[in-house]
Amino acid sequence: MAQPWSPDSWRQQPVRQVPDYPDAEALAEAEQQLAIFPPLVFAGEARDLMKSLGRVAEGKAFLLQGGDCAESFAEFRANNIRDTFKVLLQMAVVLTFGAACPVVKVGRLAGQFAKPRSAPTETQGGQTLPSYRGDIVNGIEFTPEARRPDPQRLIRAYNQSAATLNLIRAFAQGGFADLHKVHRWNLDFVSGSPQGERYRELADRLDEALAFMEACGLTGESSPQIRETSFYTSHEALLLWYEEALTRRDSLTGDWYDCSAHMLWIGDRTRQLDGAHVEFMRGVKNPIGMKVGPSTTPDELIRLIDALNPDEIPGRLTLISRMGADEVEKRLPALVRAVKREGRAVVWACDPMHGNTVTSPTGFKTRAVNRILAEVRGFFGVHAAEGTHAGGVHFEMTGQDVTECIGGAQAITDETLKDRYHTHCDPRLNASQALELAFTIAGELKRARGAERRLAVAAGE
Repeated sequence: MAQPWSPDSWRQQPVRQVPDYPDAEALAEAEQQLAIFPPLVFAGEARDLMKSLGRVAEGKAFLLQGGDCAESFAEFRANNIRDTFKVLLQMAVVLTFGAACPVVKVGRLAGQFAKPRSAPTETQGGQTLPSYRGDIVNGIEFTPEARRPDPQRLIRAYNQSAATLNLIRAFAQGGFADLHKVHRWNLDFVSGSPQGERYRELADRLDEALAFMEACGLTGESSPQIRETSFYTSHEALLLWYEEALTRRDSLTGDWYDCSAHMLWIGDRTRQLDGAHVEFMRGVKNPIGMKVGPSTTPDELIRLIDALNPDEIPGRLTLISRMGADEVEKRLPALVRAVKREGRAVVWACDPMHGNTVTSPTGFKTRAVNRILAEVRGFFGVHAAEGTHAGGVHFEMTGQDVTECIGGAQAITDETLKDRYHTHCDPRLNASQALELAFTIAGELKRARGAERRLAVAAGE
Protein backbone atom coordinates (compact mmCIF):
# COMPACT_ATOMS: atom_id res chain seq x y z
CA MET A 1 0.00 0.00 0.00
CA ALA A 2 1.25 3.46 -0.89
CA GLN A 3 1.97 5.77 2.02
CA PRO A 4 -0.32 8.79 2.52
CA TRP A 5 0.66 11.77 0.38
CA SER A 6 0.44 15.50 0.94
CA PRO A 7 2.05 18.42 -0.90
CA ASP A 8 4.72 18.61 1.83
CA SER A 9 5.37 14.89 2.36
CA TRP A 10 8.51 15.21 0.20
CA ARG A 11 10.16 17.01 3.11
CA GLN A 12 10.43 13.69 4.96
CA GLN A 13 12.58 12.16 2.17
CA PRO A 14 16.20 12.76 1.15
CA VAL A 15 16.37 15.57 -1.39
CA ARG A 16 19.08 16.05 -4.02
CA GLN A 17 20.16 18.80 -6.39
CA VAL A 18 18.74 21.68 -4.37
CA PRO A 19 20.59 24.75 -3.08
CA ASP A 20 21.51 25.41 0.53
CA TYR A 21 19.60 28.59 1.32
CA PRO A 22 21.50 30.45 4.04
CA ASP A 23 18.38 32.26 5.32
CA ALA A 24 15.64 29.74 6.16
CA GLU A 25 13.28 32.48 7.31
CA ALA A 26 13.57 34.36 4.00
CA LEU A 27 12.86 31.11 2.14
CA ALA A 28 9.74 30.47 4.24
CA GLU A 29 8.51 34.01 3.54
CA ALA A 30 8.97 33.51 -0.22
CA GLU A 31 7.05 30.23 -0.02
CA GLN A 32 4.21 31.97 1.81
CA GLN A 33 4.07 34.65 -0.87
CA LEU A 34 3.93 32.10 -3.67
CA ALA A 35 1.23 30.11 -1.90
CA ILE A 36 -1.24 33.00 -2.13
CA PHE A 37 -0.42 33.95 -5.73
CA PRO A 38 -2.81 32.88 -8.52
CA PRO A 39 -2.06 29.55 -10.24
CA LEU A 40 -0.03 29.82 -13.43
CA VAL A 41 -2.00 27.05 -15.15
CA PHE A 42 -5.28 25.30 -14.43
CA ALA A 43 -6.20 21.73 -13.62
CA GLY A 44 -8.51 21.44 -16.62
CA GLU A 45 -5.67 22.39 -18.97
CA ALA A 46 -3.45 19.71 -17.42
CA ARG A 47 -6.23 17.16 -17.91
CA ASP A 48 -6.55 18.17 -21.57
CA LEU A 49 -2.80 17.59 -22.01
CA MET A 50 -3.12 14.20 -20.29
CA LYS A 51 -5.77 13.15 -22.83
CA SER A 52 -3.59 14.28 -25.72
CA LEU A 53 -0.61 12.38 -24.32
CA GLY A 54 -2.85 9.34 -23.96
CA ARG A 55 -3.22 9.43 -27.74
CA VAL A 56 0.56 9.66 -28.03
CA ALA A 57 0.88 6.54 -25.86
CA GLU A 58 -1.43 4.74 -28.30
CA GLY A 59 0.70 5.79 -31.29
CA LYS A 60 -1.96 8.17 -32.61
CA ALA A 61 -0.03 11.42 -32.07
CA PHE A 62 3.51 12.67 -31.46
CA LEU A 63 4.94 14.77 -28.62
CA LEU A 64 7.07 17.79 -29.55
CA GLN A 65 8.64 19.16 -26.37
CA GLY A 66 11.28 21.85 -26.69
CA GLY A 67 12.57 25.18 -25.48
CA ASP A 68 15.38 26.81 -23.57
CA CYS A 69 17.88 24.84 -21.50
CA ALA A 70 17.40 27.40 -18.71
CA GLU A 71 15.36 30.57 -18.96
CA SER A 72 17.16 33.68 -17.75
CA PHE A 73 16.14 37.01 -16.33
CA ALA A 74 18.54 38.92 -18.61
CA GLU A 75 17.14 37.51 -21.87
CA PHE A 76 13.48 37.96 -20.94
CA ARG A 77 12.11 39.74 -24.00
CA ALA A 78 8.87 39.40 -25.94
CA ASN A 79 10.81 38.90 -29.19
CA ASN A 80 12.77 35.97 -27.75
CA ILE A 81 9.57 34.26 -26.59
CA ARG A 82 7.91 34.93 -29.96
CA ASP A 83 10.83 33.54 -31.95
CA THR A 84 11.04 30.35 -29.89
CA PHE A 85 7.29 29.90 -30.32
CA LYS A 86 7.67 30.44 -34.09
CA VAL A 87 10.26 27.68 -34.39
CA LEU A 88 8.12 25.25 -32.41
CA LEU A 89 5.18 26.05 -34.71
CA GLN A 90 7.39 25.46 -37.74
CA MET A 91 8.57 22.12 -36.37
CA ALA A 92 4.99 21.10 -35.61
CA VAL A 93 3.92 21.94 -39.18
CA VAL A 94 6.82 19.90 -40.60
CA LEU A 95 5.77 16.91 -38.48
CA THR A 96 2.01 17.26 -38.97
CA PHE A 97 2.07 17.91 -42.71
CA GLY A 98 5.20 15.96 -43.57
CA ALA A 99 4.28 12.82 -41.61
CA ALA A 100 0.47 13.16 -41.46
CA CYS A 101 0.63 12.93 -37.68
CA PRO A 102 -1.10 15.07 -35.01
CA VAL A 103 1.45 16.87 -32.82
CA VAL A 104 1.13 17.68 -29.11
CA LYS A 105 3.12 20.88 -28.51
CA VAL A 106 4.78 21.37 -25.12
CA GLY A 107 7.30 24.15 -24.45
CA ARG A 108 10.17 24.19 -21.99
CA LEU A 109 8.91 27.67 -21.15
CA ALA A 110 7.45 29.76 -18.33
CA GLY A 111 9.24 27.93 -15.52
CA GLN A 112 12.38 26.20 -16.83
CA PHE A 113 14.79 28.15 -14.64
CA ALA A 114 16.50 25.67 -12.30
CA LYS A 115 19.33 23.37 -13.40
CA PRO A 116 20.94 20.36 -11.70
CA ARG A 117 24.71 20.54 -11.32
CA SER A 118 27.43 17.91 -11.33
CA ALA A 119 29.05 19.52 -8.25
CA PRO A 120 27.68 21.84 -5.52
CA THR A 121 30.61 24.23 -5.84
CA GLU A 122 32.79 25.72 -8.56
CA THR A 123 36.40 26.91 -8.31
CA GLN A 124 37.95 29.69 -10.38
CA GLY A 125 41.33 31.32 -9.74
CA GLY A 126 41.64 29.66 -6.37
CA GLN A 127 38.22 30.87 -5.17
CA THR A 128 35.42 28.35 -4.48
CA LEU A 129 31.78 29.43 -4.65
CA PRO A 130 28.37 27.72 -4.94
CA SER A 131 27.62 26.47 -8.45
CA TYR A 132 25.24 28.45 -10.63
CA ARG A 133 21.88 26.64 -10.43
CA GLY A 134 19.79 28.85 -12.68
CA ASP A 135 18.43 32.37 -12.27
CA ILE A 136 15.65 31.14 -9.97
CA VAL A 137 18.38 30.32 -7.42
CA ASN A 138 21.42 32.56 -7.93
CA GLY A 139 23.33 34.64 -10.47
CA ILE A 140 25.77 33.42 -13.11
CA GLU A 141 28.42 36.04 -12.22
CA PHE A 142 31.30 34.48 -10.27
CA THR A 143 31.06 36.62 -7.14
CA PRO A 144 30.07 35.70 -3.57
CA GLU A 145 27.07 38.04 -3.77
CA ALA A 146 25.73 36.66 -7.06
CA ARG A 147 26.23 33.01 -6.14
CA ARG A 148 24.43 33.31 -2.80
CA PRO A 149 21.02 31.53 -3.17
CA ASP A 150 18.30 34.19 -2.90
CA PRO A 151 14.67 33.15 -2.18
CA GLN A 152 13.34 36.35 -3.73
CA ARG A 153 14.41 34.95 -7.09
CA LEU A 154 11.55 32.46 -6.70
CA ILE A 155 9.13 35.40 -6.79
CA ARG A 156 10.82 36.94 -9.82
CA ALA A 157 10.71 33.58 -11.65
CA TYR A 158 6.98 33.30 -10.92
CA ASN A 159 6.33 36.80 -12.29
CA GLN A 160 8.36 36.15 -15.43
CA SER A 161 6.55 32.83 -15.94
CA ALA A 162 3.18 34.54 -15.62
CA ALA A 163 4.14 37.16 -18.23
CA THR A 164 5.52 34.48 -20.57
CA LEU A 165 2.35 32.40 -20.26
CA ASN A 166 0.22 35.46 -20.97
CA LEU A 167 2.09 36.10 -24.22
CA ILE A 168 2.12 32.44 -25.27
CA ARG A 169 -1.64 32.13 -24.75
CA ALA A 170 -2.15 35.23 -26.89
CA PHE A 171 0.03 33.80 -29.65
CA ALA A 172 -1.66 30.37 -29.54
CA GLN A 173 -5.25 31.63 -29.48
CA GLY A 174 -5.10 35.13 -30.98
CA GLY A 175 -4.37 34.41 -34.63
CA PHE A 176 -0.56 34.26 -34.62
CA ALA A 177 -0.73 30.44 -34.99
CA ASP A 178 -3.11 30.60 -37.98
CA LEU A 179 -1.90 28.10 -40.58
CA HIS A 180 -2.41 30.72 -43.28
CA LYS A 181 0.61 32.51 -41.77
CA VAL A 182 3.10 29.65 -42.09
CA HIS A 183 5.40 31.69 -44.34
CA ARG A 184 5.61 34.48 -41.76
CA TRP A 185 7.01 32.08 -39.15
CA ASN A 186 10.28 31.70 -41.09
CA LEU A 187 12.89 33.75 -39.22
CA ASP A 188 15.10 36.04 -41.30
CA PHE A 189 18.35 34.22 -40.55
CA VAL A 190 16.75 30.87 -41.41
CA SER A 191 14.96 31.88 -44.62
CA GLY A 192 18.14 31.78 -46.69
CA SER A 193 19.36 28.45 -45.31
CA PRO A 194 18.80 24.98 -46.84
CA GLN A 195 16.34 24.15 -44.07
CA GLY A 196 14.51 27.44 -44.64
CA GLU A 197 14.13 26.54 -48.30
CA ARG A 198 12.77 23.08 -47.43
CA TYR A 199 10.34 24.71 -45.04
CA ARG A 200 9.25 27.23 -47.71
CA GLU A 201 8.50 24.41 -50.13
CA LEU A 202 6.42 22.62 -47.48
CA ALA A 203 4.61 25.87 -46.65
CA ASP A 204 3.73 26.33 -50.33
CA ARG A 205 2.19 22.85 -50.37
CA LEU A 206 0.28 23.66 -47.19
CA ASP A 207 -1.07 26.85 -48.79
CA GLU A 208 -2.43 24.75 -51.65
CA ALA A 209 -4.05 22.33 -49.22
CA LEU A 210 -5.63 25.21 -47.26
CA ALA A 211 -6.97 26.74 -50.49
CA PHE A 212 -8.57 23.39 -51.37
CA MET A 213 -10.08 23.08 -47.89
CA GLU A 214 -11.42 26.63 -48.09
CA ALA A 215 -13.05 25.82 -51.42
CA CYS A 216 -14.74 22.92 -49.66
CA GLY A 217 -16.06 25.26 -46.95
CA LEU A 218 -13.44 24.52 -44.25
CA THR A 219 -12.15 27.93 -43.12
CA GLY A 220 -10.66 29.39 -39.97
CA GLU A 221 -14.12 30.57 -38.97
CA SER A 222 -15.72 27.15 -39.32
CA SER A 223 -12.69 25.15 -38.11
CA PRO A 224 -10.88 26.84 -35.18
CA GLN A 225 -8.01 24.32 -35.47
CA ILE A 226 -6.86 26.22 -38.57
CA ARG A 227 -6.44 29.58 -36.82
CA GLU A 228 -5.40 28.57 -33.30
CA THR A 229 -3.47 25.84 -31.52
CA SER A 230 -3.17 24.12 -28.15
CA PHE A 231 0.17 24.82 -26.50
CA TYR A 232 1.31 23.64 -23.08
CA THR A 233 4.21 24.44 -20.75
CA SER A 234 6.62 22.23 -18.85
CA HIS A 235 9.76 22.33 -16.74
CA GLU A 236 11.89 20.14 -14.50
CA ALA A 237 10.33 20.10 -11.02
CA LEU A 238 13.66 20.61 -9.28
CA LEU A 239 12.99 23.26 -6.61
CA LEU A 240 10.33 21.54 -4.53
CA TRP A 241 9.72 24.59 -2.33
CA TYR A 242 8.50 26.42 -5.45
CA GLU A 243 6.48 23.45 -6.68
CA GLU A 244 4.79 22.82 -3.33
CA ALA A 245 3.83 26.50 -2.98
CA LEU A 246 2.07 26.38 -6.36
CA THR A 247 0.30 23.07 -5.74
CA ARG A 248 -3.44 23.54 -5.36
CA ARG A 249 -6.47 21.32 -4.81
CA ASP A 250 -8.78 21.27 -7.84
CA SER A 251 -12.28 22.44 -6.89
CA LEU A 252 -13.93 20.04 -9.37
CA THR A 253 -12.16 16.79 -8.56
CA GLY A 254 -10.54 17.38 -5.19
CA ASP A 255 -7.20 16.24 -6.66
CA TRP A 256 -3.91 18.05 -6.17
CA TYR A 257 -2.30 19.73 -9.21
CA ASP A 258 1.04 21.48 -9.45
CA CYS A 259 -0.13 24.71 -11.06
CA SER A 260 3.36 25.96 -11.97
CA ALA A 261 3.12 24.17 -15.36
CA HIS A 262 0.93 21.76 -17.28
CA MET A 263 3.62 19.06 -17.28
CA LEU A 264 6.54 18.50 -14.91
CA TRP A 265 9.42 16.08 -15.14
CA ILE A 266 11.97 14.40 -12.87
CA GLY A 267 15.61 14.58 -13.95
CA ASP A 268 18.00 11.66 -14.31
CA ARG A 269 19.85 12.82 -11.18
CA THR A 270 16.74 12.99 -8.96
CA ARG A 271 14.72 9.86 -9.82
CA GLN A 272 15.55 7.89 -6.65
CA LEU A 273 12.60 5.72 -5.63
CA ASP A 274 12.93 6.84 -1.99
CA GLY A 275 13.81 10.43 -2.89
CA ALA A 276 11.92 13.68 -2.38
CA HIS A 277 11.30 14.35 -6.08
CA VAL A 278 9.61 11.01 -6.75
CA GLU A 279 7.62 11.43 -3.53
CA PHE A 280 6.34 14.86 -4.59
CA MET A 281 5.55 13.90 -8.17
CA ARG A 282 3.66 10.72 -7.33
CA GLY A 283 0.92 12.78 -5.66
CA VAL A 284 0.21 15.56 -8.16
CA LYS A 285 -2.22 14.70 -10.95
CA ASN A 286 -0.45 16.54 -13.77
CA PRO A 287 1.02 14.58 -16.64
CA ILE A 288 4.62 14.00 -15.63
CA GLY A 289 7.86 12.93 -17.25
CA MET A 290 10.98 11.16 -16.05
CA LYS A 291 14.41 11.20 -17.63
CA VAL A 292 15.81 7.72 -18.21
CA GLY A 293 19.60 7.57 -18.55
CA PRO A 294 22.21 4.85 -19.21
CA SER A 295 22.36 3.81 -15.54
CA THR A 296 18.64 2.90 -15.40
CA THR A 297 17.94 -0.82 -14.96
CA PRO A 298 14.74 -2.56 -16.11
CA ASP A 299 13.73 -3.55 -12.57
CA GLU A 300 14.30 -0.03 -11.25
CA LEU A 301 12.30 1.44 -14.12
CA ILE A 302 9.29 -0.80 -13.47
CA ARG A 303 9.33 0.09 -9.77
CA LEU A 304 9.43 3.81 -10.62
CA ILE A 305 6.56 3.43 -13.10
CA ASP A 306 4.51 1.65 -10.44
CA ALA A 307 5.20 4.47 -7.97
CA LEU A 308 4.44 7.30 -10.40
CA ASN A 309 1.56 5.80 -12.36
CA PRO A 310 -0.01 3.06 -10.21
CA ASP A 311 -3.43 3.48 -11.86
CA GLU A 312 -1.98 2.88 -15.34
CA ILE A 313 -3.45 6.08 -16.80
CA PRO A 314 -2.37 6.55 -20.46
CA GLY A 315 -0.65 9.90 -20.85
CA ARG A 316 0.17 10.26 -17.16
CA LEU A 317 3.84 9.24 -17.50
CA THR A 318 6.33 10.07 -20.25
CA LEU A 319 9.68 8.27 -20.16
CA ILE A 320 12.32 10.55 -21.67
CA SER A 321 15.28 8.50 -22.90
CA ARG A 322 18.63 10.35 -22.79
CA MET A 323 21.26 7.75 -23.60
CA GLY A 324 23.70 9.31 -26.07
CA ALA A 325 24.17 8.39 -29.71
CA ASP A 326 26.61 5.58 -28.90
CA GLU A 327 24.48 4.02 -26.16
CA VAL A 328 20.85 4.30 -27.27
CA GLU A 329 20.78 1.08 -29.30
CA LYS A 330 22.68 -0.80 -26.58
CA ARG A 331 20.79 0.28 -23.46
CA LEU A 332 17.28 1.29 -24.53
CA PRO A 333 16.01 -2.09 -25.88
CA ALA A 334 16.08 -3.83 -22.49
CA LEU A 335 14.07 -1.00 -20.92
CA VAL A 336 11.52 -0.94 -23.75
CA ARG A 337 11.12 -4.72 -23.54
CA ALA A 338 10.57 -4.62 -19.77
CA VAL A 339 7.89 -1.94 -20.05
CA LYS A 340 6.20 -3.79 -22.90
CA ARG A 341 6.39 -7.13 -21.08
CA GLU A 342 4.79 -5.65 -17.96
CA GLY A 343 2.08 -3.95 -20.04
CA ARG A 344 2.74 -0.49 -18.64
CA ALA A 345 1.04 2.49 -20.33
CA VAL A 346 3.73 5.09 -21.02
CA VAL A 347 4.82 7.59 -23.65
CA TRP A 348 8.37 7.02 -24.88
CA ALA A 349 10.19 10.24 -25.84
CA CYS A 350 13.78 10.88 -26.89
CA ASP A 351 16.05 13.54 -25.41
CA PRO A 352 18.92 13.51 -27.92
CA MET A 353 20.71 16.45 -26.29
CA HIS A 354 21.98 15.59 -22.81
CA GLY A 355 23.76 12.35 -23.66
CA ASN A 356 25.75 14.05 -26.42
CA THR A 357 27.36 16.97 -24.59
CA VAL A 358 31.12 17.42 -25.02
CA THR A 359 33.74 20.12 -24.52
CA SER A 360 35.14 21.47 -27.78
CA PRO A 361 38.89 21.96 -28.34
CA THR A 362 38.23 25.69 -27.96
CA GLY A 363 36.80 25.12 -24.48
CA PHE A 364 33.08 25.51 -25.19
CA LYS A 365 30.47 23.07 -23.97
CA THR A 366 28.77 21.91 -27.15
CA ARG A 367 26.81 19.21 -28.95
CA ALA A 368 27.22 17.90 -32.49
CA VAL A 369 24.09 18.02 -34.64
CA ASN A 370 25.01 14.77 -36.39
CA ARG A 371 25.10 12.94 -33.05
CA ILE A 372 21.77 14.47 -32.03
CA LEU A 373 20.22 13.22 -35.26
CA ALA A 374 21.93 9.83 -34.84
CA GLU A 375 20.37 9.35 -31.39
CA VAL A 376 16.92 10.21 -32.78
CA ARG A 377 17.36 7.64 -35.56
CA GLY A 378 18.58 5.06 -33.05
CA PHE A 379 15.58 5.75 -30.81
CA PHE A 380 13.17 5.18 -33.69
CA GLY A 381 15.09 2.09 -34.72
CA VAL A 382 14.79 0.52 -31.28
CA HIS A 383 11.04 1.05 -31.17
CA ALA A 384 10.61 -0.28 -34.69
CA ALA A 385 12.52 -3.43 -33.70
CA GLU A 386 10.52 -3.88 -30.48
CA GLY A 387 7.10 -3.17 -32.00
CA THR A 388 6.49 -0.15 -29.76
CA HIS A 389 5.75 3.52 -30.41
CA ALA A 390 8.46 6.16 -30.66
CA GLY A 391 6.22 8.77 -29.10
CA GLY A 392 8.08 12.06 -28.95
CA VAL A 393 11.19 14.19 -28.78
CA HIS A 394 12.45 16.44 -25.98
CA PHE A 395 15.17 18.95 -26.89
CA GLU A 396 16.79 22.28 -26.09
CA MET A 397 16.50 25.05 -28.68
CA THR A 398 16.05 28.77 -29.14
CA GLY A 399 14.68 31.07 -31.81
CA GLN A 400 17.83 33.19 -31.53
CA ASP A 401 20.62 32.99 -34.13
CA VAL A 402 23.09 31.30 -31.78
CA THR A 403 26.21 29.23 -32.51
CA GLU A 404 26.22 26.70 -29.69
CA CYS A 405 25.90 23.29 -31.40
CA ILE A 406 28.45 22.31 -34.04
CA GLY A 407 27.58 21.04 -37.49
CA GLY A 408 24.22 21.00 -39.20
CA ALA A 409 23.40 22.64 -42.50
CA GLN A 410 25.03 25.87 -41.29
CA ALA A 411 28.28 23.94 -40.71
CA ILE A 412 29.08 25.61 -37.38
CA THR A 413 32.64 24.68 -36.36
CA ASP A 414 34.67 24.66 -33.15
CA GLU A 415 36.20 27.95 -34.27
CA THR A 416 32.84 29.68 -34.90
CA LEU A 417 31.17 28.58 -31.65
CA LYS A 418 32.40 31.79 -30.04
CA ASP A 419 30.58 34.01 -32.54
CA ARG A 420 27.17 33.89 -30.82
CA TYR A 421 27.52 31.55 -27.84
CA HIS A 422 24.91 32.96 -25.44
CA THR A 423 23.61 30.08 -23.33
CA HIS A 424 23.76 30.29 -19.52
CA CYS A 425 23.95 26.51 -19.18
CA ASP A 426 23.70 23.96 -21.97
CA PRO A 427 24.18 24.45 -25.75
CA ARG A 428 20.95 24.84 -27.73
CA LEU A 429 19.94 24.17 -31.30
CA ASN A 430 19.25 27.33 -33.26
CA ALA A 431 16.19 27.63 -35.52
CA SER A 432 17.86 26.19 -38.61
CA GLN A 433 19.23 23.21 -36.69
CA ALA A 434 15.84 22.66 -35.01
CA LEU A 435 14.17 22.53 -38.42
CA GLU A 436 16.78 20.00 -39.55
CA LEU A 437 15.81 17.88 -36.55
CA ALA A 438 12.11 18.24 -37.44
CA PHE A 439 12.65 17.04 -41.01
CA THR A 440 14.63 14.06 -39.71
CA ILE A 441 11.86 13.16 -37.25
CA ALA A 442 9.22 13.57 -39.97
CA GLY A 443 11.07 11.08 -42.15
CA GLU A 444 11.36 8.58 -39.29
CA LEU A 445 7.69 9.02 -38.40
CA LYS A 446 6.63 8.51 -41.98
CA ARG A 447 8.59 5.25 -42.17
CA ALA A 448 7.23 4.05 -38.82
CA ARG A 449 3.62 4.82 -39.72
CA GLY A 450 4.06 3.17 -43.12
CA ALA A 451 5.38 0.02 -41.46
CA GLU A 452 2.42 -0.01 -39.06
CA ARG A 453 -0.03 0.30 -41.95
CA ARG A 454 1.63 -2.58 -43.79
CA LEU A 455 1.42 -4.77 -40.70
CA ALA A 456 -2.26 -3.87 -40.25
CA VAL A 457 -3.00 -4.77 -43.87
CA ALA A 458 -1.14 -8.07 -43.50
CA ALA A 459 -3.13 -8.83 -40.36
CA GLY A 460 -6.39 -8.11 -42.21
CA GLU A 461 -7.33 -5.11 -40.02
